[in-house]
Amino acid sequence: MGSKNYKCRSSTLTPLTYIHVGKASAPAHAPYLHIHVGKAGVELVIQYDVIFYSCLLRIVKILVFEYIAGGGFNKQELPDSLAREGSLMLNALLDNLVRLNSLEITVMLDWRLDALTGVSNVIIRPEHDVTEEFARLVRQSDLVWPIAPEFDGILQNLCQTVEALSKVLLTSPATAVAIAGNKFKTYELLDRHHIAAVPTRMLEHQYPAGEWMIKPVDGVGCTDSYVVTQQQDFDQMATQKGLYIIQPHLQGTKTSLSCLFKQGRGWLVCANLQRFKFVNRQYHLAEIVVNHQPDFGSYQSVIAKIARALPELWGYVGIDLIETAEQTWVLEINPRLTTSFVGIYDALGINIAEVVLQMLYGEPILSPTCNSPITVQTKQEIHAI
Repeated sequence: MGSKNYKCRSSTLTPLTYIHVGKASAPAHAPYLHIHVGKAGVELVIQYDVIFYSCLLRIVKILVFEYIAGGGFNKQELPDSLAREGSLMLNALLDNLVRLNSLEITVMLDWRLDALTGVSNVIIRPEHDVTEEFARLVRQSDLVWPIAPEFDGILQNLCQTVEALSKVLLTSPATAVAIAGNKFKTYELLDRHHIAAVPTRMLEHQYPAGEWMIKPVDGVGCTDSYVVTQQQDFDQMATQKGLYIIQPHLQGTKTSLSCLFKQGRGWLVCANLQRFKFVNRQYHLAEIVVNHQPDFGSYQSVIAKIARALPELWGYVGIDLIETAEQTWVLEINPRLTTSFVGIYDALGINIAEVVLQMLYGEPILSPTCNSPITVQTKQEIHAI
């Protein structure tokens, strides 16, 4: 049987189908397929040789690193709320991956958390350098799925490490994270492409009269974000370290979109309602109703515009919106798994991990097996300034 190019669905990767990554040194009589896999936004082409001789091959190895639960705080106190939210996303992703029965899964895990079953746990202790451990494990893997905050360049650096070691990154590349992970750069990009975005500028020392949101330029969620309505509040925020942005405090429905992106195209998986508590001038995410809105029509155009504006986006991406009577405003683009991801399988029966693997060689295939809203409870700490 000669060498041919085939398209292969990930659902065909059963425990009996072994995959060798790299060039095979198989005997001439061995039947095999060459599948050339290209990933948008990364100048990286991986050749998979699918050989039907288990003695010659090995199963695909994937590394999953959720930064909070995976040891990113190994040398400091592990905040309960962050660990809980990180563990929610990690467990949901692993639940998706183990259903495929075709992957050898390695997970980095903070030394204070209980070991996970069905995967290989690499415990990250206080004496470890988490960045070095990540790079070491990347070298041993074929596929890498990082989940990390954008602040301090954490997610961008992880993506750069994977790319530099020529492994397959299952998220948006570092170039996309550099823009989407910075709220001011995101606003500038959206504004240039005539996409309605919450007006944003860098925080300066003079207080503009009115009601404002002030938040870190690379912050995640509601952490260190405050509503400012008077000079005294503004002066307190002005003493904070780091770069901050200022936005008008818009009142409206807070929606998040769970999306997939590839090569300038976008697909909406579901629309989610975010419910907040407001305490001490700070929003506190209380719960997310995943798949709350069955009508996708109003969101498709904004997703398509974002896909064209930032074609480097790849895989799962979360988009936060504020919907007022007059306008739907884009607030943030999150180039990674978001908390809404936790409820997608129960809401729609869609295995997002399988769909993302499909995207390595083609378009995503979204085939819901159910359709119901699912509420995900969250708790976040409130910090006083």
